[in-house]
Amino acid sequence: MTDTDTDAGTGTGAEAGGAADAGGAGAILRALDGLTTMTLAYADEDGPQACAVLYARGGDAEAPVLYFVTSTATRHGRALDAPGARAAFTAQRDGQEWTELTGVQGRGGCRRLAGAERADAWRTYTERFPFTVASDRLRAAMDATDLWELRPDWLRLIDNAQGFGHKLEWSASR
Repeated sequence: MTDTDTDAGTGTGAEAGGAADAGGAGAILRALDGLTTMTLAYADEDGPQACAVLYARGGDAEAPVLYFVTSTATRHGRALDAPGARAAFTAQRDGQEWTELTGVQGRGGCRRLAGAERADAWRTYTERFPFTVASDRLRAAMDATDLWELRPDWLRLIDNAQGFGHKLEWSASR
């Protein structure tokens, strides 16, 4: 993993090292943990589209993962079910003043989970959103849908509270 602290004023980036709290990755993961909804962007035969989904973060600083629920009956579910599917996303709070605007951008591969992987990810998701299992009706609906993994290979934290256009970036090791 590489953490990059990008100064928007100069447009240059400096390597911040590989440890999660050396800058980029730790701050980005904390920002993701403080949010609950991401807007997924994807493309299919009809062109680009976006949708909002709740997510729970799993993985670690070396390999973060975002889990979300959707059905393959939806347009985005069909698009993301294709082999090698990729998506971009943003996560931020609504109603922020521009001087305090903070959010995360990212992109990575998506895939539907099954078996033991789904069970492990489902535990992470329900810990983040316990209401999904508190109601028999909702639990039955959730059991009938699919759980997905978005594995980012690039993340960017925007934090205008640190200065207009302040960015921290992370890229997966290749």
